[in-house]
Amino acid sequence: MTNLDVRSARPDQLVSSDKGQWEIIVGLEVHAQVTSNAKLFSGASAAYGGAPNAHVSLVDAAMPGMLPVINKFCVEQAIRTGLGLNAQINEKSRFDRKNYFYPDLPQGYQISQFQMPIVGEGEIEVEPDGEDPIKVRIERLHLEQDAGKSIHDLSPSETFVDLNRAGVALMEIVSRPDIRSAKEAAAYFNKLRAILRALGTCDGNMEEGSMRADVNVSVRRGGTKEWGTRCEIKNVNSTRFMMQAIEYEARRQIEILESGGSIDQETRLFDANTGATRTMRSKEDAHDYRYFPDPDLLPLVIEKKWIEEIRASLPELPDAKKKRFISEYGLTPYDARVISSDSETSAYFETVAKGRDPKMAANWVTQELAAALNKKGLELSASRVKAEALGALLDLVKDDTINGKIAKDVFAKMIETGDAPGAIVEREGLKQVTDTSAIEKAIDELMAANADKVEDVRKNPKAFGWWVGQTMKATGGKANPAVVNEILKKKLGV
Repeated sequence: MTNLDVRSARPDQLVSSDKGQWEIIVGLEVHAQVTSNAKLFSGASAAYGGAPNAHVSLVDAAMPGMLPVINKFCVEQAIRTGLGLNAQINEKSRFDRKNYFYPDLPQGYQISQFQMPIVGEGEIEVEPDGEDPIKVRIERLHLEQDAGKSIHDLSPSETFVDLNRAGVALMEIVSRPDIRSAKEAAAYFNKLRAILRALGTCDGNMEEGSMRADVNVSVRRGGTKEWGTRCEIKNVNSTRFMMQAIEYEARRQIEILESGGSIDQETRLFDANTGATRTMRSKEDAHDYRYFPDPDLLPLVIEKKWIEEIRASLPELPDAKKKRFISEYGLTPYDARVISSDSETSAYFETVAKGRDPKMAANWVTQELAAALNKKGLELSASRVKAEALGALLDLVKDDTINGKIAKDVFAKMIETGDAPGAIVEREGLKQVTDTSAIEKAIDELMAANADKVEDVRKNPKAFGWWVGQTMKATGGKANPAVVNEILKKKLGV
């Protein structure tokens, strides 16, 4: 596999110990649930939730004589995803049986793809925060059916099985081992999630298990090219846990190797409570699953014309959107990347920015709004402040109805109540004071009470900020800052 290794870690990514430096090698197998109304091989609902075993057809339950029928829409979604990953679409692919026994897999095998996947090699560009972009190669994307769910905590002596998820379509997206740090792994996963959400092929809801990753980790001495023995960490469902798991697993392997031991190839689980990984089982090789072509499903043959029709229907993806936001709106590369990484955020921003200062719109979306939603633990879709309302707030600032400080106070009330900004300003008497006579009166009173500071500011211009602050305080924060600065300079002679 050394021919796959075309990238070495940067010096700052090497892990140092008393016995030398080590390089972390990471590859991800991401399981993304296909956005579809029905399952991969049956007409049963693929909706999340529902009463136990309410979304189960005779095919899902593996009743005798029941045969799978491919869901064409799931195939289309896989092709769409492959095109979004700049990957090769294989015009001929095949479904195989992956044989293993588990109670929530009624057939005793999983229908998957092994030697002939629907999508071949591709790549995506990843931008970890504060670092140069990297290319992560995609090895393959294949379709497979999900298993059900075993429930162990309802009885001390019995295990319950819910087959609602059994047969739901999954895309397994396998990367090459091109990732060299926990930070890069998280950036890759987030970029992949952004692409899938933009394509509409997976909702990326990690809390519901719609997107999760198996993380392969190995280590090797810095500067060497030989592969280390990898361990697979199963079903990691958040980027924070992914980073913790990679860092812990790398340290564990380094400690074993430096003490003279060897790494066992195995499957491990990550414990979010302890931040540690633990052994689940010895790692299976492909032959352990006894793959063979599924005799109930013909090879999948895809016409070039259909592929091109799907390609023509692709939406604007994050990389293209980022470039457009920089050229069209003049955003910084950082703001453009943050906003373009989520299709919902992108649409929200463009509504706010329409006919307004785009940089101001970007600041409010990425800072004030993002911070408020994060504090409440809300997604953008659940925000009480819709894009049109935030745009209306910026209009009130632009036409000098309110100043920037008051705008933040109004926004805080909008987040809590959902009320329109204009209504809040009228109700609470927050209109900006632009009457120069009222501002001049406040300044005259300040000067009379602080005669010593008048002379001081003329000798020390840095003291001017004190006068601005005191004037704003005297006017209840409602004075127009530009007018305050102008009058103060005139009256103080600075």
